[in-house]
Amino acid sequence: MALPLPSLERWGSLAGKRVLVRVDFNTPVGEVDGQLEVADDFRIRACVPLFEDLLARGATVVACTHFGRPKGQVVEQFRVAPVRRRLAALCPGVELLENLRFHPGEEANDPAFGALLVDGFDYYVNEAFGASHRAHASIMIPPTLIASAAGPNLAREVATLAGLLESPARPFVAIVGGAKVADKLGIVKVLAERADTVVVGGGMAFTFESALGRTIGSSMFDPAHEGDCATLLAGGKMVIPNDSRGLPDGAPFGAGGPDEAVDFGVSVPDGFVALDIGRTSQDDFARVIDAAATILWNGPMGVFEDPRFAAGTEAVARAVAASDATSVVGGGDSVAALRTFGLEDQVTFVSTGGGASLEFVELGDLPGLRALRESPWN
Repeated sequence: MALPLPSLERWGSLAGKRVLVRVDFNTPVGEVDGQLEVADDFRIRACVPLFEDLLARGATVVACTHFGRPKGQVVEQFRVAPVRRRLAALCPGVELLENLRFHPGEEANDPAFGALLVDGFDYYVNEAFGASHRAHASIMIPPTLIASAAGPNLAREVATLAGLLESPARPFVAIVGGAKVADKLGIVKVLAERADTVVVGGGMAFTFESALGRTIGSSMFDPAHEGDCATLLAGGKMVIPNDSRGLPDGAPFGAGGPDEAVDFGVSVPDGFVALDIGRTSQDDFARVIDAAATILWNGPMGVFEDPRFAAGTEAVARAVAASDATSVVGGGDSVAALRTFGLEDQVTFVSTGGGASLEFVELGDLPGLRALRESPWN
């Protein structure tokens, strides 16, 4: 059972008060007319209602975020200027501090840096669910020093994911994709216990396929976890691809290229690498999804950035969107796929969490959530 988080509603009027809001504005950017601009403002837009509420209650609102991986140094390409410009356009009156990760104390969870961060503030709000699995200073230290609360998006993420695990409508179908089986093995094990069916795609599927004795050519493979995959398959809940689509070894992929794509059956021959699920698997997966009452999807079915290998991810996205089930989609690639295919508004809940979502599902809690619950200011 998810434990309750402190709410900012208890604060009432905030006239004359300063509020620091930890957000996750680690957004993609691209060059426009010679300068970097935000390419996807979903995470910024998601925080605007909170900012508007705090401003309406009289607060001075300052946001802070990480941006990229500068590793404790000032790196020009990771300045938050493009994010700041987009925020100013969406919600004037909210200040955005410079990149938290420019300071080595952030990722080191340095109490001194955390204290410096909240100096002069009256309240702290954690609205960065996507960063709450990190024990970093901006997440862990403020709740020990000033009155703190969960932002509405963070609270909604936790309630949605907890409900998904505690009392899902059945059948509960989990769809897990992505490249490396090692990155998601823990969550697959948890889902194999709680879901009725676990659909596996992406590069991670080929270790499962190898565990069945199939030939996988040069496709991604993790021999260290082949035994784990065999055990999961023996449980009877796993659905894996039965065909695929790929390229000859050495052919370029990732952004399109010569039309050398090849369709494979149940096995991938030597000299080839599989990069997407095939048409039969697309249909198989869609039938499983169509029968679901609850769906959790995290991770693409292939290298969908390359249009030759986007069909598998698109098929899953469209099946999830068409379903009458309660559908929760998380992970940057899955959410990006929904937007690419114009389906973002056709699912029940889009998670901003990514890795945090998976860790919460796997472990039932996150360091940032514990910090809020254990705050002496509650």
